Amino acid sequence: MARILLVGLGGALGTIARYLFGGWAQRVLGSAFPYGTIAINTLGSFLIVIIMHASISKGLVSADARLFLTTGMMGGFTTYSTFNYETIRFFQDGSALLGGVNVAVTVTSCLIAGGLGVATARWLFGT
Repeated sequence: MARILLVGLGGALGTIARYLFGGWAQRVLGSAFPYGTIAINTLGSFLIVIIMHASISKGLVSADARLFLTTGMMGGFTTYSTFNYETIRFFQDGSALLGGVNVAVTVTSCLIAGGLGVATARWLFGT
């Protein structure tokens, strides 16, 4: 039961962070393209790799803390469903180019962020 509460609490915090960060990105960058969703998923991809490396490879994060941070917070923070909806809307609205750009930018930025997360974790915690 305690682990379920950790995931729930982490998810709630991650969701609140996504809401605040996404709103900020929309105010700053505009709403014509899903910049906030891309930034959220990219940052989440970066952070989850660092957390997992610190936990699994280095033992610096306990299993419960890892569950809270990854499944909970990062699960609540990142948002595949929003990415999916926004991409489908572009295609439905006849903006195939923007839909394709959204897919390409999201996948590329998340993979690059994950690679940078590995490099950062190795730099911070050693190989």
